[in-house]
Amino acid sequence: MGKPVDPPSGGSIENINLKDALEERYLAYALSTIMHRALPDARDGLKPVHRRILYGMRLLRLDPGAAFKKSARVVGDVMGQFHPHGDQAIYDALVRLAQDFAQRYPLIEGQGNFGNIDGDNAAAMRYTEARMTEVARLLLQGIDEDAVDFRDTYDEANREPIVLPAAFPNLLANGSQGIAVGMATSIPPHNVAELCDAALYLIGHPRASSEQLLTFVQGPDLPTGGIIVDGRESILDAYRTGRGSFRVRARWEKEDTGRGGWVAVVTEIPYGVAKARLIEKIAELLQERKLPLLADVRDESAEDVRIVLEPRARTVDPVLLMESLFRLTDLESRVPLNMNVLTAGQVPRVLGLAEALREWLDHRREVLLRRSRHRLGEIERRLEILGGLLIVYLDLDKVIRIIREEDEPKAELMKVFSLTEVQADAILNTRLRSLRKLEEMELRKEFDELTAEKSSIEELVASEDKQWKTVAWEVREVKKTFGPETPLGRRRTTFAEAPEAAIIDLTEAMVEREPVTVVLSEKGWIRALKGHVADFSTLQFKGDDALKVAFHTETTAKILVLASNGKVFTLEASKLPGGRGFGDPVRLMADLDEVADIVGAFPYRPETKLLLVSSEGRGFVAAADTVVANTRKGKQVLNVSAPYKAAACVPAEGDHVAIVGENRKLLAFPLAQVAEMARGRGVRLQKYKDGGLSDVKVFALAEGLTWKDTSGRTWTVAGDDLKDWLGNRGDAGRLPPKGFPRNNRFGG
Repeated sequence: MGKPVDPPSGGSIENINLKDALEERYLAYALSTIMHRALPDARDGLKPVHRRILYGMRLLRLDPGAAFKKSARVVGDVMGQFHPHGDQAIYDALVRLAQDFAQRYPLIEGQGNFGNIDGDNAAAMRYTEARMTEVARLLLQGIDEDAVDFRDTYDEANREPIVLPAAFPNLLANGSQGIAVGMATSIPPHNVAELCDAALYLIGHPRASSEQLLTFVQGPDLPTGGIIVDGRESILDAYRTGRGSFRVRARWEKEDTGRGGWVAVVTEIPYGVAKARLIEKIAELLQERKLPLLADVRDESAEDVRIVLEPRARTVDPVLLMESLFRLTDLESRVPLNMNVLTAGQVPRVLGLAEALREWLDHRREVLLRRSRHRLGEIERRLEILGGLLIVYLDLDKVIRIIREEDEPKAELMKVFSLTEVQADAILNTRLRSLRKLEEMELRKEFDELTAEKSSIEELVASEDKQWKTVAWEVREVKKTFGPETPLGRRRTTFAEAPEAAIIDLTEAMVEREPVTVVLSEKGWIRALKGHVADFSTLQFKGDDALKVAFHTETTAKILVLASNGKVFTLEASKLPGGRGFGDPVRLMADLDEVADIVGAFPYRPETKLLLVSSEGRGFVAAADTVVANTRKGKQVLNVSAPYKAAACVPAEGDHVAIVGENRKLLAFPLAQVAEMARGRGVRLQKYKDGGLSDVKVFALAEGLTWKDTSGRTWTVAGDDLKDWLGNRGDAGRLPPKGFPRNNRFGG
């Protein structure tokens, strides 16, 4: 390595701690992202880019009803004057404001290709045209009347509004999405008529809670419709805290095709889901045979959404078919709620419904006061001019003489008639044609009207009660424009409880039901052979491996595997390797400890009970439902400590337990003496001086105890003949009856 280079001498060199420099710069970046990019303002619901687009369009006079202008013209103006970022970023924001499937109440009316619900992009900005909608006009209403503060633009050449007057509750009506640094926002759109009702109630009851406001605001009202299937309690909790999510399902209906046939037709899809990608995903699952109830999917959409789902057979239950699709595809998705917004334009906070509406209403009152004061100033200036003109009309001849004869008519007029400079200028600028008698009458009428208006505005500014009444009137006007009877204002998203089928285990519906034989080898290799194999002696194994256990089941079943460390793992029979090879090691399907071995496997049967026993002779009864594991890690059920291991897990079907030790002592006792637990070491079932458990079985005493000997013959000892071996849990037992196998096992 070379010698480090010294910094050049001379000049002012400042040593800065790298950690401090990084912290300072990162904080500046984070604040910039939060304040000027990702989070919307609680008052107008807009981020800076959207606010600048709307203000830029206003300067271009792109009001509703005006002629359209090229989007490129809008983007160019906004980028040049207000938003020094990429033109594509500005255009993307403009496009979203025009998409009726992205915005509940679009702020821009687009002409040309502005993208579609399939997820296709808009045409280039040189091809599309835009103008503002009525909603955008409301957001900007009064901006020229000193309604809001302005600041210098980035190059200090222009001025831009800090916030818009917002006569429309845009934050909640159109929602917002954004990811800042260390925080994010996600607000779904809502119905504006409901928001107006809630706002009116809040004006009358300032301390109203979010819970009370939910009487008016049912929940999100998404541009693409759909059905929200959340309970009322979780919706209430989301709006109270400002955080939560909503389960949105596609709207569908069953359509008869004749002769008993039917198809399911989806007419509305969840918000934010691209239709083309959704159909692609369904087709992929269909190809992978993960949707056995579905035969085909077709997109027959034109202006409206129409996705046709064809069932595999007429007998398929439509609800079950749709439940399987809701479970596996974006036909059901979650719409998050995280009302993280900038309050007062600069403090990020998570607001509840009541707080969010209160921010908007307080802003509307502030805008009303500022506009009123601005109007007062205009009236006072006009009254001053009118006062001067009316004085002049009293002696017109004198005025004309002064103007004709005096070198300084303005000064002379001010002196003779006691006028202000403003009044004198107004007189001098008056046209001769205005000196009619009729004009004097009109001036007097205007003077009286303005005086009355001034008086009413002064009363408004002085009375908080009148201010709120005026805000309420404005809110009612918005509701009238976007009421539930209007095409735009009609609620699109409805509410419903998820159908009962949602709680059905769909495993059976997702897999074609076929008989299989599950084979587990001594070394822990597992496979599933098609059909129920009768003769297990023909099974082939790898090298010196051999059969450990084999049983008949179906592809829809779950397989429970007990390991020597007392853990139970759950495998899906449908996912086991086929019977052509030797199968796969269970270790590939479950996170089995290196030191643990597989004790056995058996099919899971719901609502049955199992007897688990360790080599120490301790055990307990457990419900099969409690031992099922949902992850690869399995579930610790039987607690064992070295040198003991989990040794057996058998169905607890019967009323007595037969247990035999390695010391060849057999004991039978009532099953009722064994404790029932979900997890633990269990109780002592048999006492051993040396060795441990060999085998265990649960049987019905009335039917007798059966076992198979090494040659495959079945032996049965009747209940009455078992008196010598019947005892209590924890006894040592005695040598077994004649004919008991030498391997100390009960066999099949």
